Amino acid sequence: MKNITILLLILTSTFLVACGDGKVEEAGETADEAITDVQNKTEDLCEKVKEGVKAEDTDC
Repeated sequence: MKNITILLLILTSTFLVACGDGKVEEAGETADEAITDVQNKTEDLCEKVKEGVKAEDTDC
């Protein structure tokens, strides 16, 4: 998950540099939403795997 977040931050930074004035904030919000979505999906998948192997602690 850490590698995915770092990759998204790098891509976001590159995208923000390429954006014109006024669109930077919108691009940042879009990137924040994308990162949050990836983190949530990763956590959901982790929990499903832990449930599948019947781990005592299913939190990720």
